[in-house]
Amino acid sequence: MKPEQPYIDLFAQAEDILCQHSAAALNAPRAEAFAHFERMGFPTRKMEEYKYTDIGTYFEPNFGLNIKRLDMPVNPYEVFKCDVPNMSTSLYFVVNDAFYNRLLPKATLPDGVIMGSLREHPDLVKQYYAKLADSSKDAITAFNTAFAQDGVLLYVPRNTIVERPIQLINILRGDVDFMVNRRVLIILEEGAQVRLLTCDHAMNEVNFLATQVIEAFVGRNATFDLYELEETHTSTVRISNLYVRQEADSNVLINGMTLTNGTTRNATRVTLAGEGAHLNLCGMAIADRNEHVDNQTHIDHAVPRCTSNELFKYVLDEQAVGAFTGMVLVRPGAQKTVSQQTNRNLCATREAHMYTRPQLEIYADDVKCSHGATVGQLDEHALFYMRQRGIPEREARLLLMFAFVNEVIDTIRIDALKDRLHLLVEKRFRGELSKCQECAGCK
Repeated sequence: MKPEQPYIDLFAQAEDILCQHSAAALNAPRAEAFAHFERMGFPTRKMEEYKYTDIGTYFEPNFGLNIKRLDMPVNPYEVFKCDVPNMSTSLYFVVNDAFYNRLLPKATLPDGVIMGSLREHPDLVKQYYAKLADSSKDAITAFNTAFAQDGVLLYVPRNTIVERPIQLINILRGDVDFMVNRRVLIILEEGAQVRLLTCDHAMNEVNFLATQVIEAFVGRNATFDLYELEETHTSTVRISNLYVRQEADSNVLINGMTLTNGTTRNATRVTLAGEGAHLNLCGMAIADRNEHVDNQTHIDHAVPRCTSNELFKYVLDEQAVGAFTGMVLVRPGAQKTVSQQTNRNLCATREAHMYTRPQLEIYADDVKCSHGATVGQLDEHALFYMRQRGIPEREARLLLMFAFVNEVIDTIRIDALKDRLHLLVEKRFRGELSKCQECAGCK
């Protein structure tokens, strides 16, 4: 049996239940998205975009799905205190794929800013939901759109500056092997500014499969930071598709960091749709054992005078597998484009594997674009130099690996988060649990 057939059968049996326990704005594209998924099926490794991750095999186990939206027996405010020391944030939770709207703290957001469930704001959701995430072109996006029933809405009105970072904790909770399908919709109007930190955690040692689709509309002259931190466990599969559209003179920083995981496949598609838009797209992965991290990026320079800087770094140990595929597209007429794409990787053992494909596709003649990739091991000369000065070999290796990924951490524009990441990365390299010390759910 093909891996998609059980889900095709499930949708046919449970479509009414899915719609009944969701909202009209999420239901509107559901049937069409399912038709696209049924036509395409799960991606295979014969497809270039999925060459290094066999997606279909991860959907073969029999996962539980909470389509009737039964309450999960967890109060995240009691068991999961994932605050970053010295960083004051507005804290929110998603339990599996549902926004946790009970026992919310006193509002700390400026007037007009919305941070809440997709089900509670139909007018905004109807206007933007599933407009960037094209179900006809990607089977995972189609699958998520067909089965998603809730998610998160972040809306920042015109010229509103959210001074305090917003922190969103995604908690995976289940007593049996479990699947969640999460949506995030982000809308920044003209001149708006906000910083969002999302943290993915798994509370139970069962098999989790999480699909996620994020759509971000960044208005003219708006500034948006998105930091994604994954600290789950080796039995977790995370498949995330991020879609971003930037208008003129907008400034976006995206930084995705995988510290602990099982299998991760992240796809990021950014369209620079207004002149003067600037994108800084970064990523970092630290993997060992049999962990698998696959990042695919697509930056579309659709108009003139936009800039993009892209930097991804991997450190792979033991039998870990990493993959990076990056495409920068400069469309006809997108003159004065400036773009730089870099992927650097360390393989600490001969059994670790890294696959990298940086790509440029340019249809304009007045541009400055470059790309490059390296795969190697630690510098033996540097190791020798450090050992000659009394530093033990293990400590010297840790210092070199930490220095290697430090460039990605330093792109973070929140000082307290940057300091916290330095500590977490150091602990990760030392083999310690890289989970928040304050998180009861991580102990």
